[in-house]
Amino acid sequence: MNEILGRCPVCGEKLAVTKLECPQCGTAIEGKFELCKFCYLSKEQRDFMELFIRTRGNIREMEKELGLSYPTIRNKLDNLIAALGYKVEETPKVDKKEVLKRLEKGGITVQEALKLLKE
Repeated sequence: MNEILGRCPVCGEKLAVTKLECPQCGTAIEGKFELCKFCYLSKEQRDFMELFIRTRGNIREMEKELGLSYPTIRNKLDNLIAALGYKVEETPKVDKKEVLKRLEKGGITVQEALKLLKE
Protein backbone atom coordinates (compact mmCIF):
# COMPACT_ATOMS: atom_id res chain seq x y z
CA MET A 1 0.00 0.00 0.00
CA ASN A 2 1.20 3.52 -0.76
CA GLU A 3 1.73 6.10 1.95
CA ILE A 4 -1.06 8.68 2.07
CA LEU A 5 -0.28 12.13 0.74
CA GLY A 6 -1.44 15.00 2.88
CA ARG A 7 -0.74 17.72 0.33
CA CYS A 8 -1.32 18.06 -3.40
CA PRO A 9 1.88 17.29 -5.34
CA VAL A 10 0.96 20.01 -7.89
CA CYS A 11 -0.04 23.04 -5.80
CA GLY A 12 0.80 22.04 -2.21
CA GLU A 13 -2.70 22.54 -0.78
CA LYS A 14 -4.20 20.10 1.72
CA LEU A 15 -5.83 17.07 0.13
CA ALA A 16 -9.31 15.89 1.14
CA VAL A 17 -9.97 12.19 1.63
CA THR A 18 -13.21 11.25 -0.13
CA LYS A 19 -13.33 7.47 0.21
CA LEU A 20 -12.45 4.95 2.90
CA GLU A 21 -12.43 1.26 2.08
CA CYS A 22 -11.98 -1.89 4.17
CA PRO A 23 -9.37 -4.14 2.53
CA GLN A 24 -10.91 -7.20 4.21
CA CYS A 25 -14.59 -7.01 3.27
CA GLY A 26 -14.64 -4.25 0.65
CA THR A 27 -17.01 -1.96 2.56
CA ALA A 28 -16.56 1.59 1.25
CA ILE A 29 -17.58 4.87 2.83
CA GLU A 30 -17.62 8.01 0.71
CA GLY A 31 -17.70 11.60 1.92
CA LYS A 32 -15.22 14.29 2.91
CA PHE A 33 -12.86 13.26 5.67
CA GLU A 34 -10.19 15.35 7.34
CA LEU A 35 -6.70 13.95 7.79
CA CYS A 36 -4.92 14.37 11.12
CA LYS A 37 -2.43 17.21 11.40
CA PHE A 38 0.51 14.78 11.27
CA CYS A 39 -0.52 13.68 7.76
CA TYR A 40 0.20 17.19 6.47
CA LEU A 41 3.82 17.12 7.63
CA SER A 42 6.56 16.43 5.11
CA LYS A 43 8.35 13.09 5.27
CA GLU A 44 11.42 14.88 6.67
CA GLN A 45 9.31 16.45 9.42
CA ARG A 46 7.67 13.11 10.30
CA ASP A 47 11.07 11.39 10.42
CA PHE A 48 12.40 14.18 12.66
CA MET A 49 9.36 13.87 14.94
CA GLU A 50 9.84 10.10 15.15
CA LEU A 51 13.50 10.56 16.13
CA PHE A 52 12.48 13.18 18.72
CA ILE A 53 10.07 10.67 20.27
CA ARG A 54 12.54 7.78 20.05
CA THR A 55 15.25 9.81 21.82
CA ARG A 56 12.68 11.07 24.35
CA GLY A 57 13.40 14.64 23.31
CA ASN A 58 17.11 14.37 24.11
CA ILE A 59 18.62 16.89 21.71
CA ARG A 60 22.17 15.67 22.41
CA GLU A 61 21.15 12.20 21.18
CA MET A 62 19.54 13.79 18.13
CA GLU A 63 22.74 15.72 17.44
CA LYS A 64 24.67 12.42 17.41
CA GLU A 65 22.14 10.59 15.23
CA LEU A 66 21.73 13.37 12.68
CA GLY A 67 25.25 14.82 12.80
CA LEU A 68 23.77 18.30 13.20
CA SER A 69 24.46 21.13 15.65
CA TYR A 70 22.19 22.12 18.53
CA PRO A 71 20.98 25.32 16.81
CA THR A 72 20.08 23.35 13.66
CA ILE A 73 18.17 20.74 15.67
CA ARG A 74 16.40 23.50 17.59
CA ASN A 75 15.47 25.26 14.34
CA LYS A 76 14.03 22.04 12.90
CA LEU A 77 12.05 21.51 16.10
CA ASP A 78 10.68 25.06 15.94
CA ASN A 79 9.68 24.50 12.29
CA LEU A 80 7.92 21.26 13.25
CA ILE A 81 6.05 22.99 16.08
CA ALA A 82 4.92 25.74 13.68
CA ALA A 83 3.90 23.18 11.02
CA LEU A 84 1.62 21.55 13.61
CA GLY A 85 -0.09 24.91 14.12
CA TYR A 86 1.44 25.93 17.43
CA LYS A 87 3.08 29.24 18.24
CA VAL A 88 6.86 29.04 18.49
CA GLU A 89 8.20 30.98 21.44
CA GLU A 90 11.23 33.11 20.75
CA THR A 91 14.30 31.61 22.37
CA PRO A 92 15.67 34.24 24.73
CA LYS A 93 19.17 35.38 23.94
CA VAL A 94 21.83 34.20 26.34
CA ASP A 95 23.23 36.89 28.61
CA LYS A 96 26.95 36.17 28.31
CA LYS A 97 27.82 38.19 31.42
CA GLU A 98 25.26 36.23 33.44
CA VAL A 99 26.72 32.92 32.20
CA LEU A 100 30.22 34.01 33.21
CA LYS A 101 28.97 35.12 36.65
CA ARG A 102 27.29 31.74 37.19
CA LEU A 103 30.50 29.99 36.13
CA GLU A 104 32.60 32.15 38.46
CA LYS A 105 30.29 31.38 41.41
CA GLY A 106 30.40 27.66 40.64
CA GLY A 107 26.73 27.50 39.65
CA ILE A 108 27.54 25.77 36.36
CA THR A 109 30.42 23.78 34.93
CA VAL A 110 32.78 24.95 32.20
CA GLN A 111 31.08 22.56 29.75
CA GLU A 112 27.64 23.97 30.61
CA ALA A 113 28.94 27.52 30.23
CA LEU A 114 30.44 26.73 26.83
CA LYS A 115 27.20 25.16 25.66
CA LEU A 116 25.18 28.19 26.80
CA LEU A 117 27.58 30.60 25.11
CA LYS A 118 27.37 28.68 21.82
CA GLU A 119 23.56 28.99 21.64
